[in-house]
Amino acid sequence: MTLSAKREYVIQMRTIYKNANGKKEKSRILEQVSQTLACHRKHAIRVIRKPPAEVICRLRDPIYPNRLIRILEEVWIAAQRPWSVRLKAALPLWLPHIKQKWPLSSEEERLLLNMSAATMDRRLGPYKTRLKRKVYGKTRPGRWLRQAIPIQTESWNVPEPGWLESDTVSHSGPNAFGTFAYSFNQVDLFSGWVESLAILGKSAVNIVLGAEIMRQAMPFKQKGVDTDNGDEFINHPMKRYCETNDIQRFRSRPNKKDDQAHIEQKNSTHVRQLIGWDRYDTEEAVAAMNDLYRNEWRLLTNIFLPSVKLANKIRIGSRIKRVYGEAQTPLDRLRDSGLGDREKIAALYEQRKTMNPFELSEIVEAKLIRIWKLSTRVRPSREVPAARIKPNWTLEIGDYPPYCVPRVSQDVAKMRSGHRKERMLGTL
Repeated sequence: MTLSAKREYVIQMRTIYKNANGKKEKSRILEQVSQTLACHRKHAIRVIRKPPAEVICRLRDPIYPNRLIRILEEVWIAAQRPWSVRLKAALPLWLPHIKQKWPLSSEEERLLLNMSAATMDRRLGPYKTRLKRKVYGKTRPGRWLRQAIPIQTESWNVPEPGWLESDTVSHSGPNAFGTFAYSFNQVDLFSGWVESLAILGKSAVNIVLGAEIMRQAMPFKQKGVDTDNGDEFINHPMKRYCETNDIQRFRSRPNKKDDQAHIEQKNSTHVRQLIGWDRYDTEEAVAAMNDLYRNEWRLLTNIFLPSVKLANKIRIGSRIKRVYGEAQTPLDRLRDSGLGDREKIAALYEQRKTMNPFELSEIVEAKLIRIWKLSTRVRPSREVPAARIKPNWTLEIGDYPPYCVPRVSQDVAKMRSGHRKERMLGTL
């Protein structure tokens, strides 16, 4: 019997005991209560005879006005709906831009900065929506060279930048048939720095070129990479690329996503909650995604949005307690460590002084609308000629860094129709 059920039972029996006639009937009621609650008779007497406690409701005026909560909601949305601990750490960095957008008094500024993470969670509760969608697409295990790559299972306690986890996210929509886009993601385990690139088909050539583009853009030297067992990573071109650039290779255990918990989290927060689950299978869509990934999204997530890092693990009996460090942006974590490419870090720090995160967020929203319009809404059939095309890989150079795409016929481009009508909302 639950505690609430016991309370309801005692209230009911108290009324029956009060209206009972004679000692024998009252004694019988006490015996029944004692047996039901599995307690001593004396305790049953005290419970039955005790008058019901008066509930005193202490109402107070709200500390945080509705205007401040609406401002907090707008900041939360512009910051891509982060976890409350990360949102609280981002407020001092965003405060000058918040004051430009909404005039704040000194008292409102004090209240906003002093608001606890738990209060933010509670007050933002009505605005949070959780959507569950099924992810499509498959990772085929790589058969070649797998035994030559060591397995890495513990990778959270890294003392220096340059040790990465890599993965791909499919944009196949409801059908993983034919050629479609992938988001190629890499995350630095030390700083939390994330790089993303869209590719059309996850061939070895695409993966190698994408890895080189992201390596050149990172503000630190790449020392190692941890991947899954997919054939897009376990192949000879990737082996030669890592040997040429002195990059150590590791892999996770088959069918164990927990071995790559860091990149799996970024796949959700940086791809699924941003792009969604629609199908993208054209060069134009991949170019639009790269225009977002390699510009505004990269700057917003790495220099304006704080992230938390696991600091310690404490075993308490059969359970493990995880202790997290102070929330910082990946750029601040690199600068405070004194490691990495100091010239690139200093240039990014000066660039942050001239940028407005709200303007970046608005540009991200505008580019997302364009990307969603390029999604393929028609379910591809097996009669589509483009699905049987053998890719002819060429290097395309545009306004964004080069990447490798196959030449797809116009039949695939004609399948694009409709517009994404819903936006994925996330809780970090």
